[in-house]
Amino acid sequence: MGGIAPLFRKSRGRRLMEALPKFRLHRPDTLDEALATIKAEPDARFVGGGTDLIVNMRRGLVETPALIDLNNVAEMQNIAHDGDTLIIGSAVTLDVLAGDKTVVRDFPAIAQAAAEVAGPTHRNVATVGGNLCLDTRCIFYNQSGWWRESNDFCLKYRGEICHVAPKSKRCFAVFSGDLAPALLIHEATISVAGPGGERQLPLAELYSGDGADYLALHPGEIVTSVAVPKPNLQSAYRKARVRGSIDFPLAGVAVGLRMADGKIADLRAALTACDTKPFSVGGLDTFLGKSVDESIAQDFGEIVQQQARPMRTTMSTPWYRRRVVARLARRLLLELGAS
Repeated sequence: MGGIAPLFRKSRGRRLMEALPKFRLHRPDTLDEALATIKAEPDARFVGGGTDLIVNMRRGLVETPALIDLNNVAEMQNIAHDGDTLIIGSAVTLDVLAGDKTVVRDFPAIAQAAAEVAGPTHRNVATVGGNLCLDTRCIFYNQSGWWRESNDFCLKYRGEICHVAPKSKRCFAVFSGDLAPALLIHEATISVAGPGGERQLPLAELYSGDGADYLALHPGEIVTSVAVPKPNLQSAYRKARVRGSIDFPLAGVAVGLRMADGKIADLRAALTACDTKPFSVGGLDTFLGKSVDESIAQDFGEIVQQQARPMRTTMSTPWYRRRVVARLARRLLLELGAS
């Protein structure tokens, strides 16, 4: 593929973004064709909007001989209902998801999370599956090739040391997708297809917890859809970021709340950008049967802060990210409790 012209910025004579390397481009029309292609070319990569993958290819972080474009696969581009379950195709764009009337009405946290990703031009092409499978990020990884080489690379790519935690044999690159926490509070499941057939699993099981090998997918597998049960709770999502226009979250939280007779009947929360994987906050049963007030919100925020585990993977300190995600969680609980 040679139709993309490289754009360069130079710093002290070095290119910060390299030219896109040559690769073969496949455009299957069906899921079966896509799976046949990956079986024939096991080193190929699936691509939707490419807003993260193409950047990583230009930085030399991803090396692949071929891309399999999923934008013509119609069965992965629908939002539909199966009884009381919402089915979201993994090739649905974030712009479409954020504007879907059913999602906005019944699953506001999911719509808000989709609307918070990057900028409008990104959301026009970025997909649900791409955001769920977003590569983990770190200030020692998401750099130009010459910068990474000058630091002897890192544990996530070609190196032997995690610069964030030098004594650890585990990569601490952080997961920073927005959709995952909003889907986790709704107990979403995913459908996965690959050379070995199809399977379903809870969304939480998609993530391994290792910043380097971060997805628990088998070779050649792809997320095809997300199933979200009919909600019985109010929900919302917020995140903190340096620039409100395009940045990944420094910390993000989704909160789900159901009230009965003025008391908390169900309370859920899930975090992103606070660990190597998105995760649900535990220990929230202690709030059941209580009213939502400032004291309860403060206690809720403290639990969130205790379970957030960011490392020095961004220019913002872990201390700040723990504090800010706790404050966001506290505000969301008060807002939901008052609605």
